[in-house]
Order: sequence, then C-alpha cells, then structure tokens
Amino acid sequence: MSESPAMMSGGEAMIRAVAANGIDTVFGLPGAQIYPLFDAMARMPEMTCITPRHEQGAAYMALGYARATGEPGVFSVVPGPGVLNTTAALCTADGNNAPVICLTGQIPSVYLGKGRGHLHELRDQRLTLSTLTKWAGRIDDPTQTQSMVDQAMSVALSGRRGPVCLEMCWDTMAQEFPVTIGGDGVRIEKPEVDLDAVNQAAALIAKAKRPMIMCGGGAQHAPAEVLALARMLNAPVTALRMGRGVVAEDDALGTSSAAARLLWDDTDLLIGVGSRLELQYMRWGSMMKYEPRPQNGPTMIRIDIDPAEMDRLQPDVGIVADSVDGLNALMRALAGKVSPDPANIERISAAKAKARARIQKVQPQMAYLDVIREVLPRDGIFLEELCQVGFTSNFGFPVYEPRTYISPGYQGTLGFGYPTALGVKVAKPDRAVVSVCGDGGFMFGMPEMQTAAQYGIGAIALVFNNNAYGNVRRDQMNNYGGRLIGADLKNPDFVKLADACGVAGYRVDSPAALKPVLAKAIDDNAPALIEVTCERGSEVSPWEFIQG
Repeated sequence: MSESPAMMSGGEAMIRAVAANGIDTVFGLPGAQIYPLFDAMARMPEMTCITPRHEQGAAYMALGYARATGEPGVFSVVPGPGVLNTTAALCTADGNNAPVICLTGQIPSVYLGKGRGHLHELRDQRLTLSTLTKWAGRIDDPTQTQSMVDQAMSVALSGRRGPVCLEMCWDTMAQEFPVTIGGDGVRIEKPEVDLDAVNQAAALIAKAKRPMIMCGGGAQHAPAEVLALARMLNAPVTALRMGRGVVAEDDALGTSSAAARLLWDDTDLLIGVGSRLELQYMRWGSMMKYEPRPQNGPTMIRIDIDPAEMDRLQPDVGIVADSVDGLNALMRALAGKVSPDPANIERISAAKAKARARIQKVQPQMAYLDVIREVLPRDGIFLEELCQVGFTSNFGFPVYEPRTYISPGYQGTLGFGYPTALGVKVAKPDRAVVSVCGDGGFMFGMPEMQTAAQYGIGAIALVFNNNAYGNVRRDQMNNYGGRLIGADLKNPDFVKLADACGVAGYRVDSPAALKPVLAKAIDDNAPALIEVTCERGSEVSPWEFIQG
C-alpha cells in the first residue's frame, strides 16, 4: 500500500523508491550531482552501500550481483564521465541479459540542451545510454519518482532482461517535494504462449531420433523444466557460456560443448532454450557468414522470450515465451507422444568420454581446471574471463548448478572478472567465489582489491601470469609473422600488491601447488589473490574446441 506524501529531496525519493522494490544493496561513488541520494542512503540503516575504487567497478559489481541472484543489481555514479566509465559493464549486462539498474544525475534542469559546458555535461546523456541499454529515462517530476523507478525495474525484468538507466537533474535531486513512496510495485510482463506453435514443435519432436537441447542464459531459471524435457527425450543438454549449469554435467544428459560437438553431426533436431544458438550457428559454422535461416543442419525449434530472436535466426518453429512457460506447454503437448530412446544414453556417454580424453591436450590449462573443480564446492561460483584458462573453461570445467558459471558472454569484456566477482560475493557471501583471469585482464580492475579489503569481500582472484596478452601474442606469432606489438607485459609483483592492499597473497607454479592454497583461501573466506606463474607462450591453444 502507498504511504502518505512526505517532504524529501528528489535524491532521497529516488533511493527510497528503489528500496521499496526490495533493493538493499547499491554499489556506487558519491559526487556533486548525486549527493542527496547518497545522503539519504546514509540515513537508511536497511541499505548497504559498497563504494569501489572506479566507476566501472560499481557497474561490474552490480552486474555480478544480478548474475548471481537473477534479481536487479543497482549502482549509482555521477553523470557524464562517471557514467561513461561504466559503459563496458552496461554493454556486458546487455549481452548477458542482466537486470542492472543505473541511477545517475544530470546537469541542472535549466541548462539541459544548452551546451554551456556545465559540470559533467554530455550532449545527450539519455540518448547515449539508450544505445547501450534497454531503456534510459529521466525523472523530471519528483512526485512521480516511484512510478518512474517502477517503470525502470519493469523494463529491466520484463521480456528479455537487461540494463536500464534513470537520471535526475542536479536541482531536482537537491530540492524537497511532497513524494509518495510505495504503491503497486513492479509489474513483470511476459508473452502468452502460442499453443499452435507448441503443437507444431511437438509434432516435429515426435519424429526426431537424435534431438539436442541447447541452453542459454534465458534458461537459468528453468533447470527443472529443461531436465524434465531432456529426460522425456533422452536428449543431450549443452551450453556455451551463459546456459552452463542448467543441467549438471555429471548428469547422464549434461554435456560440455566439446562433447556436444561430437554429437552434432548426427543430431536431427535442435531445441534452443533462451539461447542465441551462437555455438551451433557461429562457432560450429562460420563467424563470418550470416544466414538468417540456416540452409544446413537439423530441424530447429526455439523457445525464447524475445520475439526479435525469431527473425535474427529463423527456426522451423519458434515459441515466443518465457522458458518455464514454453517448456511446460511443450511437455504437455508431448505427453504420450514420445518415449526416451535408451540408445541415446549410450551415445551421449561415449561422446562425453571421448571429448574428455581429447581436451586433455590443452595443457597446462586443463590440469589447473581439474584442480579448481576438485577444490571448489559444488555450489561454488566460477567466473571466467579472457585468458587461456578462461577460454579453456568454456568446455573443460564441469558445471553442476545454475548461476555458478559466470562469463562476460559474447562481449568478451577484458577486465570484467575480478570486480564482477566482488558483486557476486556480496550477493552470495556464504558461497566460494573464484575469479579466473589473466595478468592483463586483472590489471584492469586491480584497484578493487582495496575495495575487497575495506568491506571484507572474500572473493578469490586467481591470476594466471604469463606476462602477456596471451591470445594476442599467439595470434601475432601464428598469423602475422611473429611481429609482436602490444602483446608482452611487464607486471608488478602481484603478491606484494595484494599485501599492500591488505589482501592475502600467494604464489604457485603448478597445479599440485595450487590445490592446498586454493583450499585454504576458500576455507578462510577472506579476500585473497593467488598468482599462478606460467611460462610466456607455453599454453596449448584451446580454440580447436571452441570453434569446433
């Protein structure tokens, strides 16, 4: 129910409207235009504010919070250069379909559109942000703050989830107005299931002999439904990045992408659930050739909440629906029409064993990943980034539960890993959280070690130090005559750096040495950095098993 109007600043109205929607954590850096918002938080004991060392850290932490929970992650930074510093995280949130909420300020309202060069002025901040997010709005009337915040959250959570931005002008943020907080709350909209499409899909599935299910991020909240459909069909379930863990890879039907590739050529029907199907139609096809309707391959069925997906990659049958609703409707339509083929279990098991043997050539990455998997609890959360171990983890690190494998997705955002891991750990303080990154990527977010120390955020940074941007170096050696430019790095002493920040620092040089150190860091549940020293250029390329 709504409360009676109360006098408060626009900034206080904004943060109280956010809190009314169940948000209790904000990652942010205060500044001139948003001081009233932060001052209100200081007077709200129910609200936790984590202040990072860089604006991009605030946005990545909100992204990690959203990815770990499936709920909105909120950050607040000043406008102009402050919010522009967060754009890598915003585009990653967009690629991850993560409900991230950006609260920012603006120049005084009388200066909007004047181009006078006011503090932090952009030509059109909302237009700039709208190119990176689902929606960007401005609160001009503070009495409508609750409805505007509700609208922002509704957009972020409805349909294909994604980031949104909400701004308020400097003068509006500071002045007091009679504002009502509370109300009907956020309305999450989702499409009705087209039963004709469901029946068409069921007819195709009933004819299939060797189906495959491909999960994306849109299936993370539907693990029970995906597994139930898979068991109806004895179909392998796979994923590239975002859909990993929907079905455990130690289940008879859970398959890594490397195992799924061995099954792909004989697959006669593909069911995509909340997935762009990048694996099958780019990685296993061509990254340079785009076919809106593939000319080759199995019959394709897609279940996706975003109707635009059915035009981007046109299936034989498209079911526009939330994955839970679409899968349940499909299983009802299939009842009594299909039976699981026991031969498929044997086929899947053989592919898993063969793939496991084949990928062992990717060393030393696989040896390290095996140790991490052995030590990390089943519900521990693993964050991969652009590094040789991170790439290898796409197919070489078994995942057992939803939301326990967190990736930058198709954006491939260097520097994403460590600050995002801090947001994950804030959301899940009782879970082990390990960020696997290279030396180059870690340095992007290195100052956030001080944030981890200040707030006691017990995420573990596992830094593989090969003194290079490893992939760049390999490409230049193999494809550009060995002409190295911008590939080799001179790094600081990471252990001393951790110690200077008040973070436990360790150095290891082998998988055997890593095992006890990682186990200790997990048991300590305190901020830690483990440097893994690697010989420059020594890693076997993992790309054979990613490109297919």
